[in-house]
Amino acid sequence: MMRQKQGSEFGGNRPLLGPVALGDLRLPNRVVMAPLTRCRATNEDLVPTDLHTAYYGQRASAGLIVAEGSWVSERAIGFPNVPGIYNERQAAAWSRVTDVVHALGGRIVLQLWYAGADARSVRELTPADIGRTVAEYGAASENARRAGFDGVEIAANGTYLMARFLNPRLNRRTDAYGTHRDRLLFEVVDAVTAAWDGRRVGVRLSPYWTIDDAPSADRSRDDYPYTADERTLVGHDTVVAGLNEHPLAYLHLRGPAPRNPVPDIDAIARYRKLFDGPLIANHGYDRETGDAIVEAGIADAVSFARLFIANPDLVCRFALGRETAISDPATHYSGGARGYVDHPIWPGSRTPPVPR
Repeated sequence: MMRQKQGSEFGGNRPLLGPVALGDLRLPNRVVMAPLTRCRATNEDLVPTDLHTAYYGQRASAGLIVAEGSWVSERAIGFPNVPGIYNERQAAAWSRVTDVVHALGGRIVLQLWYAGADARSVRELTPADIGRTVAEYGAASENARRAGFDGVEIAANGTYLMARFLNPRLNRRTDAYGTHRDRLLFEVVDAVTAAWDGRRVGVRLSPYWTIDDAPSADRSRDDYPYTADERTLVGHDTVVAGLNEHPLAYLHLRGPAPRNPVPDIDAIARYRKLFDGPLIANHGYDRETGDAIVEAGIADAVSFARLFIANPDLVCRFALGRETAISDPATHYSGGARGYVDHPIWPGSRTPPVPR
């Protein structure tokens, strides 16, 4: 059993509260806000609004904010009301977000997202399609840099385009993108990192994704193509080892679902052995288990998703040992300001003002 350092009542030497460098990203603490799709870009141009500025500004005390997955092109769109980063209007609106986060002392990167068509009906992309897609990622990365982000993260997790190419049950191509299923990801990494000096690009993977993580509509499928068997895990072994050849800031790894209710630290350790750079662990961690995986040297930082929805002051709550609030799932993907920017900093305190 791993021993945790016991900090003082007010945080003391808690591992999560120590500074860390993720490539060229210098963080004052190791509490990372995971990318959260909240569907608040309710306008025709999919432009971030004042609500986004307030939302991320409220959470600027995170060691690093990974802003929600944003479309790299119109072709990438897969869900409504999710912002993009593929045109000047979107980049200008995101710059207001980054300005506020930086003014409040925070650091923020943007996740680059490409949903793609449904896995059961998607046509095979031609080499020209793939080249265009890689170029779109590169252009989106440049837009994010000009918008003032400190870096970007490539979404290669879940069931979306990058993950589909990595999946041996879905990628049955006979060309180089099939015999080397990680080729598209590596080409995207090269295009995205070209927009930045130094190491300011992360990659997010989810090798342990299973039907339990699937949307409810897919859970009755007998042929669900994502399963964390040894074939999948070995494939990700190759991907993770290959990422060492690219100038990345970090690897953001989503582990298996927690059991009883402790996250499986050994699952993260498998990839810690293969990746030479900083690693962010994700999925089901709290203050105690987050401290434990950092102290064990398995992760350099830990990202939190739902906890950041209802706790904009999560770092302070961890430091002071305060209870965390619970979010309302009905507001996760809709509701405007409600459930988005109206969570109090302290229980019983006044609600933060909402931009009008």
